[in-house]
Amino acid sequence: MAVASFVLGRRRSIATVGGYSSIRSLHSLPKYYGYYAAIWCGLPGLLLVAAWLSLSDSVITGRVVASLPEALRGSSDAQLGLLVNDIKNLAAGQFVNPNRAVELGAAAELYNSLQASARWILSGLIVALGLAGFLYSATRLQPDFRARNKVETVIKAALVVASTIAIFTTVGILLSVLFEALRFFQKISFTEFLFGLTWSPQTALRADQVGSSGAFGAIPLFAGTLLISGIAMFVALPIGLMTAVYLTEYASPRIRAVIKPVLEILAGIPTVVYGFFAALTVAPLLRDLGTSLGLEVASESALGAGLVMGVMIIPFVSSLTDDVINAVPQAMRDGSYALGATKSETVKRVILPAALPGIVGGALLAVSRAIGETMIVVMAAGLAANLTVNPLQAVTTVTVQIVTLLVGDQEFDSAKTLAAFALGLVLFVVTLILNVFALHVVRKYREQYE
Repeated sequence: MAVASFVLGRRRSIATVGGYSSIRSLHSLPKYYGYYAAIWCGLPGLLLVAAWLSLSDSVITGRVVASLPEALRGSSDAQLGLLVNDIKNLAAGQFVNPNRAVELGAAAELYNSLQASARWILSGLIVALGLAGFLYSATRLQPDFRARNKVETVIKAALVVASTIAIFTTVGILLSVLFEALRFFQKISFTEFLFGLTWSPQTALRADQVGSSGAFGAIPLFAGTLLISGIAMFVALPIGLMTAVYLTEYASPRIRAVIKPVLEILAGIPTVVYGFFAALTVAPLLRDLGTSLGLEVASESALGAGLVMGVMIIPFVSSLTDDVINAVPQAMRDGSYALGATKSETVKRVILPAALPGIVGGALLAVSRAIGETMIVVMAAGLAANLTVNPLQAVTTVTVQIVTLLVGDQEFDSAKTLAAFALGLVLFVVTLILNVFALHVVRKYREQYE
């Protein structure tokens, strides 16, 4: 309907001035009149769908619960929630206890009936709103109507709404993590968490239980994160930077046309594939190599995970650096060549310094990618929270422990589960500090070259 409204609105605007020969008499281009009609046709329906989806299920569920016998409606909130879940599963054709199915069969039929009626009502309302919106817009499509201004106002409002949602989503995530982290710090001392040297989040359920120390010192996790990320950056940054310089300044168009797609293919490989490669190929290779040199290499080592993670990040660094170097004005290159500089001198003394702000930003994004990687670490570095700087031993990272702590059904009143939010909060603060530092570097050097 919106597409048809666009076509009809555009034609009507042209018809109001007597055809294409008098199109200059319109205030805006004909397409803006079409956009205006399409907006009035589609936007009310979209708003109705959003409101309907947010309210219809609760209304239908309330009707279904009200139809239940008094004995079932008088249950506690938790039991009533399980009852509603069984009704929805039964309505969807999923397996439910046979005794329960007989008891809730009528409620499930009512639920399906109300859902079907709701869909028909929604469809009818959307069609009615679309027609009403188009008819309203058609009455306003006159030659002096400022269609472009109206359309741009709607687009601006949509952008404001989208940005506001993004901001509130970020604030909501931060507040939820902060709230749960504060609950954790009520159970565990902040200094013990931040400066403790032992990580063993398994809390004891009984006084005689063995192997559940409940130690929450996060230093081993941050040390493992920095160790693996450092190895990855040691591999990715030099190779990625040199690859980008070669492709932009030295490679012929034919070679560039071959290497760029290969790098893009590497960037598109799922991280779980890199994890399998690290666990099945790189880790045994490092272990055999270490044995031949008289070194003891763990079957799951930080070195193996860091090397594979670095290979994974190379296309990311190369692509970002390539874009930054191409953005350096050609006049700076020509000026350097005019002064007698060679290509290598131009790259080292002109191009790289001019592109340094973008390179720093790309390096920061690569560090964030390395810190947030989980699958490769799980497969190649393991889950052991060892406090060591030896890359040949097994370590773990913050993100791996967050996933481990939140796997399965958890109770969010234990220190073990809440520790994941504390780790996330500290990781957020560390990342924020890195961003502020990188922004300072970018501003400093950007002032020098602008």
